[in-house]
Amino acid sequence: MSYQAPVKDMLFDIEHLANIEEIASIPGFEDAGLETAQAVLEECARFNEGVVAPLNHEADKTPSSLAGNQVTTSKGFKEAFKQYAEGGWQGLQHPADFGGQGLPKTIGAACGEILNAANLSFALCPLLTDGAIEALLTAGSDELKATYLEKLVSGEWTGTMNLTEPQAGSDLALVRTRAEPQPDGTYRVFGTKIFITYGEHDMADNIVHLVLARVQGAPEGVKGISLFVVPKFMVGKDGALGDRNDVYCVSIEHKMGIKASPTAVLQFGDHGGAVGYLVGEENRGLEYMFIMMNAARYAVGVQGIAVSDRAYQKAVAYAKERVQSRPVDGSVKGSATIIHHPDVRRMLMTMRALTEGCRAMATTAAAAYDAAHHHPDPAVREQNQAFYEFMVPLVKGYSTESSLEVTNLGVQVHGGMGFIEETGAAQYYRDAKILTIYEGTTAIQANDLVGRKTTRDGGQAAKAIAAQVEKTEQALAASGSADAKAVAGHLAEARQAFLDVVGFMVENGKADPNAAYAGSVPYLMLTGNLVAGWQLGRSLLAAEQALKAGQDQAFMQAKIATARFYAEHILTRARATRDAIVGGAQSVMALPMDAF
Repeated sequence: MSYQAPVKDMLFDIEHLANIEEIASIPGFEDAGLETAQAVLEECARFNEGVVAPLNHEADKTPSSLAGNQVTTSKGFKEAFKQYAEGGWQGLQHPADFGGQGLPKTIGAACGEILNAANLSFALCPLLTDGAIEALLTAGSDELKATYLEKLVSGEWTGTMNLTEPQAGSDLALVRTRAEPQPDGTYRVFGTKIFITYGEHDMADNIVHLVLARVQGAPEGVKGISLFVVPKFMVGKDGALGDRNDVYCVSIEHKMGIKASPTAVLQFGDHGGAVGYLVGEENRGLEYMFIMMNAARYAVGVQGIAVSDRAYQKAVAYAKERVQSRPVDGSVKGSATIIHHPDVRRMLMTMRALTEGCRAMATTAAAAYDAAHHHPDPAVREQNQAFYEFMVPLVKGYSTESSLEVTNLGVQVHGGMGFIEETGAAQYYRDAKILTIYEGTTAIQANDLVGRKTTRDGGQAAKAIAAQVEKTEQALAASGSADAKAVAGHLAEARQAFLDVVGFMVENGKADPNAAYAGSVPYLMLTGNLVAGWQLGRSLLAAEQALKAGQDQAFMQAKIATARFYAEHILTRARATRDAIVGGAQSVMALPMDAF
């Protein structure tokens, strides 16, 4: 089954939830209205459906390979990446000053979903490059920007993020890679980094590694970490590539999923030291790296939506062609396609509702990012920044955890054939698993949501979101339709469950942190559940208005049905989650350590 980008659904969200015409009123985005969004998404769909998506299944079977220190990517990747770069896709939402197109994140995120749905392993290379660009734009010196940004934005060079070491997974206080200052202002970098996505490959002329390391004499812990640019090939003053730097790939991982993406172990400094260039100031590396991390966390959430949509499309196609058993209602005399069976329809609707809910949430967050970074009014920027920061752990955590549920259901819809690799359904399930792990596990996102986003301000940001949800409930109730009233009722119950847990987190965050953090992941899931349901409630209102205007009846009715299904089958999970967090917090820590 070939991939078809859900352009119509994306444009619906961009128009009605992100309010793209309001974004287009921001200085610098005047040409980025709905018409531009449609043109860009349709061209993005054409490229990815025709060039990138056909490589996905075969690349899973014949992944990247290492010979010596050289990685050869899967067949077709190098040529596809060349076309990707030449099409200007890498620079879509980066500044025109460095050769980008300067489009809003609201449009760029939708294109990111299309690319990731087409081929998750391939899309990881541009994703990491985006993060490197963001870090250099924020903290790089004028010289570093002049040397690297234009080539990264054009896609001629690619970027990586080097955090993890064998002894330091998510605990970056344990980083041991060292950087020795040199008389010419450069540094010599020594150490080993693991799990480096596209740390070595053959798709670009140079790879720009952003590396966390400790300068001699730096404070212990995270306060003593600095950030360095370490290029694969040295770059001359004229921009030409020179000698190979002292950084080499010594192995690539053999993974459960995303097999075509080379995940490298990189060795720095075995031959005298890799030349590195300090980004910003010494000992502020973690602060700068979090710029990359936050960009990547949102992007990984979009990956979850992407793989969910790919799994849903495949499951629907299979359910429409697979003949198996007589329908329980007798509507067909003999065996029928399995889409007639109610449990298959339940699974498909769950897949659809979760995917569309997460897409709506991510699109709304992208619009907040655009306003936070570009709106001329400081108060509007501040308000949207607070909203976006609250949303990032939800987009990352809820969307990726949901992708496991969706891709699991995709295998189940296929039955025994889903367990067979040749059908392709299993690949999405395997690929999705990494999304809940890298760029910070779900627990790390949840701890951030509890500590930084909920308890730090006494729950004020969370309560502000609840107030916005309540306004949507009121609009739904006033609509008059049975669908809108049903969604309003379930939203109200979920919102109250959310507020109950916010109160519990604020009360116990410091007094009994084990009780609070034992429920951090369930709290994240409850919050994502509510916010996605809220956005689908807004979708329902927009679809009802479109129906009254005579627009695309089948599509709008499907939007309404999906919102109601989400409310009745998924929003209702909030009550049980609330009860487990508030009522069962102590039982998590009850078992003695030596009993495990």
